[in-house]
Amino acid sequence: MKRWIALVLAAALALPGAVSLFPDTAWADEPIYIIPDSDKRLMTREEAWEYSFETLLYAFNEIYARHGYKFETGSKCYNWFTQMSWYTPNETTANNQEIYAQCSDTENQNAELIKSVRTEMRNMNTTNPNGKGMPSSPEEKEDQPRGFRRVDLKAGQLYNVFTAPGTSSYRANKCKAKVSTNGPVYALGLDQGWMLMLYEANFAGQYRVGYIDYSKIRGTRPELDTLSWDGSVVEVLKTTEMTDDPALTGKALTKLSAGTKVIYLTTMYNNTGWDYIETKIKGKRARGFVPSGTLSMTGEDITEKEVYRLEIDGDG
Repeated sequence: MKRWIALVLAAALALPGAVSLFPDTAWADEPIYIIPDSDKRLMTREEAWEYSFETLLYAFNEIYARHGYKFETGSKCYNWFTQMSWYTPNETTANNQEIYAQCSDTENQNAELIKSVRTEMRNMNTTNPNGKGMPSSPEEKEDQPRGFRRVDLKAGQLYNVFTAPGTSSYRANKCKAKVSTNGPVYALGLDQGWMLMLYEANFAGQYRVGYIDYSKIRGTRPELDTLSWDGSVVEVLKTTEMTDDPALTGKALTKLSAGTKVIYLTTMYNNTGWDYIETKIKGKRARGFVPSGTLSMTGEDITEKEVYRLEIDGDG
């Protein structure tokens, strides 16, 4: 039985109330936390320094996630916490202000401590790479993509697939990538009028993540929210390959040399972390995945930071 991709970009899919779209795909029976008791005791500065810069970001947001903070859809924290069995998000981001009032003095002090330590790391120009990383995910379930929602599209259709929104973007499979609606399609959300989705490429055991023009979908179109991206310009630390299939084959779209500047969009997870990025292939806009840890990222401690800070040309 082939494994479906287990990325957790629950992305811009609407969660009905406080119910996860795939409640049976939450990781493990035992709750997974970065710092299990950060809501019950005061942390020490030395303890915070035991974690990596990136892990502390999740530890910081974990404090608010316990109270149901609703993260921007598509953001790395949204991707992580929506897969936790203990997390129940608010229905609206407007209620997030109430979350801060619900936090105890202990939680507030721990949040400020974590922010302070991350600021120290940033000022020292270190990501504390030898610090504790993210918890490992348990064995992934087959045939159920975490966070993706299967959408019913009118059968008998064939759509061109691009690695990024826009017909001028790079297209995989020698510019022949297509998706057939006769097979399963799992949608994530909308970006600039394009639907980000997961599909099996030609039913040949390769799974791709790509975009189709939402306006050209025939029949009833699925209701999807808009994705939010980070948009930071970062640097590739070591030569690595970018793929549109982090689930099975890892087949490369292109190779990125150390020092290459790319746009960081978000982080997704299966049994490991994948950073979703944007770059150019043969002069065309392209998006794909690189293993987490290959980018120079020093983000900020803001739970709703996810704004596209870099203007990108459209189809032109």
